Amino acid sequence: MKATVHVTLKPGVLDPQGQTIQQASEAIGFTRIAEVRQGKFFEVELSDGDDPAAARAELERFAREVLSNPVIEDYRIEFLSA
Repeated sequence: MKATVHVTLKPGVLDPQGQTIQQASEAIGFTRIAEVRQGKFFEVELSDGDDPAAARAELERFAREVLSNPVIEDYRIEFLSA
């Protein structure tokens, strides 16, 4: 089973990297870019097993406890079909 995990800053959390990218985009002629928010993207492959629900629960816990900081970040998991 394969999945992707997208981790993004929660709304209202300052994003200096995103602001820098947005300002740089203006400087090089991208005038329609109003805002940029940066994030992280992970591709995860889970070992085969008999219990897909347990695998999903483990990935959910992994995303919450390892890949993201739940105080300032949200995450979204997408499972990919085989």
